[in-house]
Amino acid sequence: MASDLTLEEVVESMYKEVASVQGRKKLKPMDLQKMIYERFSDRADKRTCKKLGKEAIKELINSGRCVYSYYGGSFIELPPAEGVDK
Repeated sequence: MASDLTLEEVVESMYKEVASVQGRKKLKPMDLQKMIYERFSDRADKRTCKKLGKEAIKELINSGRCVYSYYGGSFIELPPAEGVDK
């Protein structure tokens, strides 16, 4: 492997992906894990990407940067902006 993949890199990559599709597409946790493997398969094997993906999702949710939503299935989104009228 070229270099070790860090949890921080995975967290930031996931956050950027969720932010880039916000309002247009809903991402499931498995979608994000697959995306991580596709982006970093040259730096980590599938097992490592899956493990880091789960940890990154947990970090994003626990930090409040992302939230789970439910619309017939679980999705990961940015938290709603409070006090903003559309």
